[in-house]
Amino acid sequence: MTKPEILDEKPITMAHLKEELKRIKKRDEELNFRAEKTEEYLNQFSTITEKKAKEIFKKIEELNIPRIKPEYIVKMIDIMPETSDEVKSLLQGYAITVTKENLKRVADVLKEFK
Repeated sequence: MTKPEILDEKPITMAHLKEELKRIKKRDEELNFRAEKTEEYLNQFSTITEKKAKEIFKKIEELNIPRIKPEYIVKMIDIMPETSDEVKSLLQGYAITVTKENLKRVADVLKEFK
């Protein structure tokens, strides 16, 4: 049995995963049990397209907010909080602090795409 080797690890949005599953389904003609369940979940909860998700990611990244990592941006895109308080509560799961002004800037970008 072969041992898969992890070459790169990076966070992806639910929209990106949904597109990847479509590509795999087209290639293999069907998905395995876990992938099918994941696809069901994504169809229910993923509300934006991959193109839109990339655009949001780029806009938030361009804000140049200190200490905001790509995985935090991905989480924001997946959940799409509307207010600065919601962004703050989302980021409380991580060990970072962000100023109120920056939280408002992020919320404004997300609200623009909602």
